[in-house]
Amino acid sequence: MTRLAALRRGLGRPPGTVPEMHPHVQPFLAADGLKGWREDCCYIVAALLASHPDLGGRGNLGDTMRRLSEAVAGKPGERADSVERRFIALLKADREDLFGHLRHAVSLAKAKEVPVNYDRLLRDIRNWDSDQRWVQRNWARAFWGSGSVAGHNEPQPANTGE
Repeated sequence: MTRLAALRRGLGRPPGTVPEMHPHVQPFLAADGLKGWREDCCYIVAALLASHPDLGGRGNLGDTMRRLSEAVAGKPGERADSVERRFIALLKADREDLFGHLRHAVSLAKAKEVPVNYDRLLRDIRNWDSDQRWVQRNWARAFWGSGSVAGHNEPQPANTGE
């Protein structure tokens, strides 16, 4: 079985429950000593990356969803209502529902050949539960604002690992 096939088996399954993923994810976790939610995030992003391995993404997931929405609408600057509704649901998602919403977003991005910045996605979802909700606000700014927030300073929270 290829590495991507092993990682794709994690789609739709609780993070860390698919044994075929362990040989490809655990070496990275062991080096950083990650546990709990931070470990789950690595499994989630690994499965998502395997489902749409286009690594050319820039910005955050709000940028990706904006580009996706414009692709669906057919014109730059226009937003597709269906993508916007999905994006709002994603922004409202709690930790338990986040993976499902991300899976749908990445699947849509794949269908329209919109790349995803997985490094940024991993960093962002690790901080999903920040009291200030800075991840969600930055994604919203990138989606509805004037574009990428890559240059904006965002809070650097304390280690939120479990």
